[in-house]
Amino acid sequence: MSAVWVEDENETAEANEAVANRNKELKIERETHKLEKRLCRQVGQAIMDFNMIEEGDRVMVCMSGGKDSYGMLDILLKMQQRAPIDFKIVAVNLDQKQPGFPDHILPEYLKNLGVEYHIETQDTYSIVKKNIPEGKTMCSLCSRLRRGILYNVARKLGCNKLALGHHRDDMLQTFFLNMFFGGKLKGMPPKLASDNGEFIVIRPLAYVAEKDLIRWAAHRQFPIIPCTLCGSQTNLQRVQIGNMLRDWEKQYPGRAETMFTALQNVVPSHLMDHTKHDFKNIQTTGEADEEGDKAFDAEEFPAPALPGLPGLPGLQVVSL
Repeated sequence: MSAVWVEDENETAEANEAVANRNKELKIERETHKLEKRLCRQVGQAIMDFNMIEEGDRVMVCMSGGKDSYGMLDILLKMQQRAPIDFKIVAVNLDQKQPGFPDHILPEYLKNLGVEYHIETQDTYSIVKKNIPEGKTMCSLCSRLRRGILYNVARKLGCNKLALGHHRDDMLQTFFLNMFFGGKLKGMPPKLASDNGEFIVIRPLAYVAEKDLIRWAAHRQFPIIPCTLCGSQTNLQRVQIGNMLRDWEKQYPGRAETMFTALQNVVPSHLMDHTKHDFKNIQTTGEADEEGDKAFDAEEFPAPALPGLPGLPGLQVVSL
């Protein structure tokens, strides 16, 4: 009799474990589906808001082998299938001849994907290493070389737009880099004309958070290729700014979203650039202006996120 009970208990435990595992799988599937919908919605919104892609465009998708460019290509291919317009995608990778670079990975991936692609091989690595002293930032020279090469490739392939994989967090980092080290309120635009005036550069991931791209890359199992040139420079100012923003977001969830929203709500009349707003010729009108400055009023912001009190995440309040 006891053996029967033990057997029944084992069967029940196995059944419960199977149910638990299935529920876990279903939850992962639901979360992944939500993530995919969010990514497509955000990329689609950016494309519409900034008119990034138009009928007949031939878009050169710049592939580095990192999670961001893989994610960008993946989502753009999904958007291409459902878009109300016709546009072409060409995936392009610049092989900079970095030592140990696995030059077979991207061609194999892109070929299996069935997308039109081009691999451009240029030894910019040797040029950068020759001209930049050890320990100095390599990004500036590397970027200039890469930019010129990609323009030539776009011209050769007949592309009129270049898509770069910068995301929301990159844009925030650039804003703070310019403010802290460049003395400018300047960010990374989602769309602009190329330096030579020949192409339009777009950033379809402008609204996408990096953490979502990390999750998507893990789900899609992209064959990530690490950058051994700039990725090894841990002292970069951009790396430090990125760490600062991640720490803020960890301590005060939602702060990154609030700051990114601020980049889309600029009020030149309440800053100090006299070339962007005509402060010199301000005159009284005798009429109330709801958008005007309440010069003698205390600034009002949402209440801080204290226990039991909803409000702006991370706003610190000091009681005197």
